[in-house]
Amino acid sequence: MHRPEDTPRRSDARRNRDRILAVALAELTRSADAPLSAIARKAGVGQGTFYRNFPNREALVLEVYRHEVQQLRDAADRLLATRPPDRALRAWMDHLARYAMTKAGLAAALRQATAPHGTFAALSRGPLTAAVTLLLTANEEAGTIRPGVTADDFLLAIAGLWQLDPQAGGRARAERLLDLVMDGLRAGAPRGDGAGRCP
Repeated sequence: MHRPEDTPRRSDARRNRDRILAVALAELTRSADAPLSAIARKAGVGQGTFYRNFPNREALVLEVYRHEVQQLRDAADRLLATRPPDRALRAWMDHLARYAMTKAGLAAALRQATAPHGTFAALSRGPLTAAVTLLLTANEEAGTIRPGVTADDFLLAIAGLWQLDPQAGGRARAERLLDLVMDGLRAGAPRGDGAGRCP
């Protein structure tokens, strides 16, 4: 039976969980080895609350990573709703580049947490592949990229993003790399008039 006090309790629990995830994202991005006790303290929750939500480091890291990758997936929908397909694809590539360069600590934490299980690639692969497939399909239907490009082709073409150091000119190099990839995708597009090109 539903009791009136259940809803506030659920809201408090949700807020606690959201706070933990927000703090964990910041701390794990800074350092893959961020202590769980420090994350709990900065989130303003007790150890009991923390471990009720996330029983171990792996559970926390996986949930933070899932949330971040889902943000990338959702960005594809938002961009396609407001821009022509090729501009949406290029803008999404910028989102991905920022993610790749600013979340190095989180990626390292995930590798540490999941090393024996091999789930690192699997976690990102599904949502990222879905986002890329959505964007490539929209562009192929609009005739703005060459036909037949697969999500695997695209992800292999941009794999260099994960090698760039944002402290050593990585952002400028990422922009150049992604422009080259975009030019390659446009080469041989049925609609070769240049319309919709990103400036």
